[in-house]
Amino acid sequence: MKTEYIDIPLVKNEEKKRFEIEIDGHFAFIDYKESGDKIALIHTETDPELAGKGAAAAVVEKTLHYLDDNNISLLPFCPYVFAYIKKHPEWKRIVSPTFNGYDKL
Repeated sequence: MKTEYIDIPLVKNEEKKRFEIEIDGHFAFIDYKESGDKIALIHTETDPELAGKGAAAAVVEKTLHYLDDNNISLLPFCPYVFAYIKKHPEWKRIVSPTFNGYDKL
């Protein structure tokens, strides 16, 4: 994660059902769905002003830390999150073994 994002807090916006970070009034976020002790990450997006600046990777990393810290199993349906975990295999430990595609991580 780029150093400028380290101190930006992750918000679990329950009203919008997304994890988000705000940078200069712009957002990077991941839509989620909760099911018991699992969270499905569905879609990652950044406002156009943040495109190509590492904000998507930052919100993914912060969200993975949140899930890990709270013992929540991950279902990485979002292709960006899936690719991030594939690139950083240490995060596979929080992916639910029941996830269809677990063996491809």
